Amino acid sequence: MMLKEYTDAFGVSGCEKEIREIIKSKVQELGETRVDKLGNLIVHKKGNGKRVMLAAHMDEVGFIVTKIKDDGRIIFRPVGGIDPRILISKRVVFGRTKTVGVIGSKPIHLQSPSERNSPVDIKELFIDIGATSKDEVQKYVKPGDYATFESQYVDMGKYIKAKALDDRVGCAVVTEMLKDDFNLDIYGTFTVQEEVGLRGAGVAAFAIEPEIALIFEGTTCADIAKDEKDYVTTPGEGPAISLMDRTSSANGKLLKRIVEIAEKNNIPYQYRRGKFGGNDAGRIHRTKEGCLTATISVPTRYIHSPISMINKEDYENTINLVKLVLRSLEEEDL
Repeated sequence: MMLKEYTDAFGVSGCEKEIREIIKSKVQELGETRVDKLGNLIVHKKGNGKRVMLAAHMDEVGFIVTKIKDDGRIIFRPVGGIDPRILISKRVVFGRTKTVGVIGSKPIHLQSPSERNSPVDIKELFIDIGATSKDEVQKYVKPGDYATFESQYVDMGKYIKAKALDDRVGCAVVTEMLKDDFNLDIYGTFTVQEEVGLRGAGVAAFAIEPEIALIFEGTTCADIAKDEKDYVTTPGEGPAISLMDRTSSANGKLLKRIVEIAEKNNIPYQYRRGKFGGNDAGRIHRTKEGCLTATISVPTRYIHSPISMINKEDYENTINLVKLVLRSLEEEDL
């Protein structure tokens, strides 16, 4: 299954080669394919209609090695936004050598009462690969190496559990769109370094100069919060349409079109509640002369962790909705 291949692949921000090659193998026969200098994968499916950019980011959150201690402990820093409270005892894998390690900390027996009652500082954590010296570690891991969570894709019936559903689910949506034919000038764009500042998207949009851009994401779910006011999206209620976040506001006409199509075709949808966070739309919509932009996301529980989860029907309904939106852009001007 494509989504399994995509989520299993390694691709921390700044080190996306493995996931890029896997996606490239799926799409290179579907259009004119190139990789730009920053690492974005762009597939141009030429057409006579509007120039439409379909974007999803390939990168995932993870870790970078900053130092190796004499006793073999590997010191690291996060790449992207990761809650340090989820890290202790998690298994990780290094991209370059596929070496597996665990994230360790001071054992509870040695912690003071104040340490036990406070969130752990990420600077106090380390990665342990079972080595006892710096020299032994450096046979497998060096400063500058990237690591991510070791996690397996699991089909849970109605749900899928995997790492990196933010945003490999978006990459899968773009791939599905490239398999179809539209009377549009389509640019399927798989961007890099979104998790560290939307870096790839701006570069890609500068080259493409889209008239319309649709961005696909795995977005925060948090329906398990105690208070419903803290909900952002809810799994099983359909693709989430963004009104605005801290980096962009959706174009009103494009937003109206998406909602009308969903309602006309009985496709469940929801609005993304909350305006925090951001995605590649933040860079794409204001590149050069700007473009009409909207974001459609699959609600994702436990985002930025090794156990993120999506509802299968939300994923399928996102694909169905996007196909109909693209069909409408063939025929009607905004």
